[in-house]
Amino acid sequence: MDFQDLVRRRRMVRNFDPAPLPLEVVDRLLENALHAPSAGFSQGWAFLVLTEDDDRQRFWSSASPDGGPAGPRWSGIANAPVVIVPLSHKAAYLDRYAEADKGWTDRDEAHWPVPYWDIDTGFASLLMLLTAVDEGLGALFFGIMPPR
Repeated sequence: MDFQDLVRRRRMVRNFDPAPLPLEVVDRLLENALHAPSAGFSQGWAFLVLTEDDDRQRFWSSASPDGGPAGPRWSGIANAPVVIVPLSHKAAYLDRYAEADKGWTDRDEAHWPVPYWDIDTGFASLLMLLTAVDEGLGALFFGIMPPR
């Protein structure tokens, strides 16, 4: 698929076909995420991949105020056969930039004008979203609101 077509076709999808995804598709999503920009090549991210029904249900129960996605905009979200939870790891960046080749000798957060650990994890997430479109799939990026 042409890149411009890929970008134009990317949408946030809220109704999913519950059919399982082939493992090679999930692997491609994750592999492409590893090519995201990363300050100092810190790659302070991890991805929790939930493919089993019980695991996804536990996720929705803990992440949603009413034990699962509710309301007309969210009713089909729980059908998603895969949930990938991106996690940022601040310590990986603080550790990396305390190494000799970076010039800092401490792990002080004050060196960081913005939380690159979160920004880089967002870049990795965007690459997964674009990969999903390239695979002919729908995808959704969303946040979990406090107090969850």
